[in-house]
Amino acid sequence: MIAELVSSALGLALYLNTLSADFCYDDSRAIKTNQDLLPETPWTHIFYNDFWGTLLTHSGSHKSYRPLCTLSFRLNHAIGGLNPWSYHLVNVLLHAAVTGLFTSFSKILLGDGYWTFMAGLMFASHPIHTEAVAGIVGRADVGASLFFLLSLLCYIKHCSTRGYSARTWGWFLGTGLCAGCSMLWKEQGVTVLAVSAVYDVFVFHRLKIKQILPTIYKRKNLSLFLSISLLTFWGSSLLGARLYWMGNKPPSFSNSDNPAADSDSLLTRTLTFFYLPTKNLWLLLCPDTLSFDWSMDAVPLLKTVCDWRNLHTVAFYTGLLLLAYYGLKSPSEDRECNGKTVTNGKQNANGHSCLSDVEYQNSETKSSFASKVENGINNDVSQRTQLPSTENIVVLSLSLLIIPFVPATNLFFYVGFVIAERVLYIPSMGFCLLITVGARALYVKVQKRFFKSLIFYATATLIVFYGLKTAIRNGDWQNEEMLYRSGIKVNPAKAWGNLGNVLKSQSKISEAESAYRNALYYRSNMADMLYN
Repeated sequence: MIAELVSSALGLALYLNTLSADFCYDDSRAIKTNQDLLPETPWTHIFYNDFWGTLLTHSGSHKSYRPLCTLSFRLNHAIGGLNPWSYHLVNVLLHAAVTGLFTSFSKILLGDGYWTFMAGLMFASHPIHTEAVAGIVGRADVGASLFFLLSLLCYIKHCSTRGYSARTWGWFLGTGLCAGCSMLWKEQGVTVLAVSAVYDVFVFHRLKIKQILPTIYKRKNLSLFLSISLLTFWGSSLLGARLYWMGNKPPSFSNSDNPAADSDSLLTRTLTFFYLPTKNLWLLLCPDTLSFDWSMDAVPLLKTVCDWRNLHTVAFYTGLLLLAYYGLKSPSEDRECNGKTVTNGKQNANGHSCLSDVEYQNSETKSSFASKVENGINNDVSQRTQLPSTENIVVLSLSLLIIPFVPATNLFFYVGFVIAERVLYIPSMGFCLLITVGARALYVKVQKRFFKSLIFYATATLIVFYGLKTAIRNGDWQNEEMLYRSGIKVNPAKAWGNLGNVLKSQSKISEAESAYRNALYYRSNMADMLYN
């Protein structure tokens, strides 16, 4: 419980400087001019309009159906009017709650030790969260994450009680309800059902790819098959209802929102869409350059195979495949038992099916140093329950990193952005777990105490730098002028144009004119800039 409280406290403390911030960028449209927040507007309109207050079936709607987030804005408006302080306070409290839940989830995988502590602190301090927490409209992502984790934790309880308690289907009901709520906060919340399935198959039952079909064909584990079938049915139902409610039509966006989607060249679209996840991963790994907007030419299109950025794409997918292979490879000591994989005849006391060979030896030799340090657990509690193997955690971490990000990849439909830092809020959970379990694996592998200390303090230093960057980046979200000035390096046309609007509203006419001319220098066909 201490790890959860400390991680939540850090998540709270790092964003206290956002409480004095004003409404910025999209906040105006979602809050200040959104008629659904006004008391004279029937609250039921929230369930028929999109996030911005436009009727979902309207041709100009962005189809962003997030009624629970809009409802929270309306409650904010009812209590504090248009005072931005109360809106920011709710965002910060939600982030602290999500951090605590993520730390609890990490404890299930990493044990009650300092590696769980590291994972929680890394999530609390990661700078990629600043747009979602400091920007009020980012509440959709934070709220979706809250119910995402609640749904996943309910499913973990369902797995551990399945076949032993009648309450197991109560936990499954909680999984479905929380998944629905997560989707009603933001669309990508429904992906928790797929992550839950990955947990059940690859972590709880520890099946390998080649074992899945034989397990289903031979009906060795009907309870697993039933749970996965129900997850699939509920996920399909939620997606079907979502599509029907928005009029069975995808949204349409302008060329500047997503230039690659508007390109006539199949090669350009393919190379660019394959490259964008690489850029997103780099933002998670090294969030040095952040921006409020990545549209227009912020990420130039990849038009030829000779573009050097294709090397980044190849390296990214190669590393991804290697990690997936590491997590899913079939060790020779594994064998099947009633549809579950068992190592050396041992099954987990906490419901996880089996252990890797090294972990099994450690469990037999309780006094061994590796068994104590791998999870950072004290001697008296280190072996009360067995934990998932490193391979298990890698698979689950990859699913947390990839699956919630899939809706933003343009794979199934085009989205209205090139890169959006806020959509990385949920995938960052998988990233933090990957970094932590990787550091833990290195810590166990090296023999010299110097290298162990180096790995531990390097991870701690990374968290410190993340925290400092978060505190600094929050300053950019204090008001629109500071925010737009901070984005000039990444998206000069959009940043200069928006800055010109702010300066014009402040009656700084000559400075506004200069900003508009700078915007036109980078993008000459911006009609609104010419008009202004």
